[in-house]
Amino acid sequence: MAASLNLTKGGLEPATLTNLDTNEVINFMFNPFEYTLSKTNSWHDKPITGENVPYVTFQQGGAISMKLTLHFDSQLENKDVRTYTDKLWKLVMINEAKVNAKTGKGQPPAVAFEWGKMYFKSVITSMSQNYTLFSEKGIPLRCAVDVSLQQYIEDPNPSGQPQSSTGAPSTPTTAVQGQRLDNIASNPNDQRTIAENNNINNPLNVPRGTKLKVN
Repeated sequence: MAASLNLTKGGLEPATLTNLDTNEVINFMFNPFEYTLSKTNSWHDKPITGENVPYVTFQQGGAISMKLTLHFDSQLENKDVRTYTDKLWKLVMINEAKVNAKTGKGQPPAVAFEWGKMYFKSVITSMSQNYTLFSEKGIPLRCAVDVSLQQYIEDPNPSGQPQSSTGAPSTPTTAVQGQRLDNIASNPNDQRTIAENNNINNPLNVPRGTKLKVN
């Protein structure tokens, strides 16, 4: 769709989706009215005897997701609205040009949602199209397309091998009676790491004389 078809009022910069396999830029007929970003992290509760609140440890971070609704209307042209939305459906189909010759496996392309300073490199996890207006012959003229995208980041270490460490060797620290790990660690993430590395069940009360590896 040509950029001139973006009908957003006020001359706002048009939002786009780019197929990162082909670099094809898909302009929308209207800019989205809004979009939603969300992220979920996984945490694990470790019970602590005699405490009201469990010791919470971070497990892993989830990808950022985006949801938006795109609107298309071809009533004035009396033209099938799917003429403008078919390009979006190609973004959720396997790219046959990049199917692995050995395994026969392929995948849909990664995409980039761009609007102003927002650049969201992602994959489309779901898409649905709701037709709301039809011609006398039953041709769809208006629709809303709901798109869900998930953050896509290339793996900087595809081999999966652990990175070598150049840090200084661990220096043991001896705890005094009733000392808490949050008084030893420089930040909460260090506190959790110290507790796990030293098999400490109650980070709020470290036994006196415990030698801790803090680096």
